[in-house]
Amino acid sequence: MSASWPVELRLDKSKTLLAVSFESGERFELPAEYLRVESPSAEVQGHVAAQKQIVPGKRGVKIGGLEPVGNYAVRILFDDGHDTGLYSWDYLHELGREREKKWSAYLHALKAKRLER
Repeated sequence: MSASWPVELRLDKSKTLLAVSFESGERFELPAEYLRVESPSAEVQGHVAAQKQIVPGKRGVKIGGLEPVGNYAVRILFDDGHDTGLYSWDYLHELGREREKKWSAYLHALKAKRLER
């Protein structure tokens, strides 16, 4: 069982922001672009940390839908066709808790590779 249990997932009307509330009382607002570029899919994360891909050009991506996966995760369907990441409750909690750090690292990596959001 997940240590971080969500009590609500709410997608805003523009489909660009997913709010996740946890039993602990924590609530995170996660932009679609951030969720997309940090997808837990092998396509983005690789099979080891050194294989992680920097995904450019996702500034305007939207969330097309959410599909529950058992009682441990959600599949996020993005309007760019990406749908292979299973976002466990613990991973969504990590994305919320470490958002500033992860986002800063992403922006730095984009700049280093001369890529754009």
